[in-house]
Amino acid sequence: MSTPALQQHYLDKVVPALKKKLGYTNIHQVPRLEKIVVTSCMGKAPDRKVAVDDAVAEIAKITGQKPSVTYSKKSVANFKLREGEVLGARVTLRGARMWEFMHRFIHITAPNIRDFRGISSKSFDGRGNYACGIQDQSIFPEIEIDQIKRPIGFDLIFVTSAPTDAEGRALLMELGMPFRDMKKANEVEAPAAV
Repeated sequence: MSTPALQQHYLDKVVPALKKKLGYTNIHQVPRLEKIVVTSCMGKAPDRKVAVDDAVAEIAKITGQKPSVTYSKKSVANFKLREGEVLGARVTLRGARMWEFMHRFIHITAPNIRDFRGISSKSFDGRGNYACGIQDQSIFPEIEIDQIKRPIGFDLIFVTSAPTDAEGRALLMELGMPFRDMKKANEVEAPAAV
């Protein structure tokens, strides 16, 4: 099996660029993309079980991997939700599937967002991981618009090995993530020597 194009780009271009930009002495210090988690939750849907089946089918089409079903841990009266009830779907992508999904997201899916001006770079968690929400599945090219039964939103979580948000942002920018405020995001300082 051949190496995905984005992974080859990471090895050939991103690693040397980050090593120089962030002042790393060892190649193993360079942050890397570890996994991408795609989740969908149907908390407020009146026909929750059918909605979760739809979400499972849509996530499987988008990622090429069968998602697992998630269940509620607590009962929530406002959502008419009981403990142990079907709630959503989740899939974790690693390896070649992760790189292929990331490539499609950066170059095909994200530009399909209506009035696309870039993705916000503010959704980092303090440990170098990035999350973004997609409100409608119709932006994915794998989904046929005629077959959509209901709008399904997704959360995409990009988990990196970066210890800080600045390093995680630098990694995602070098990979080609279309951040909206690129000028601010470009101002990355090298980590302090320990």
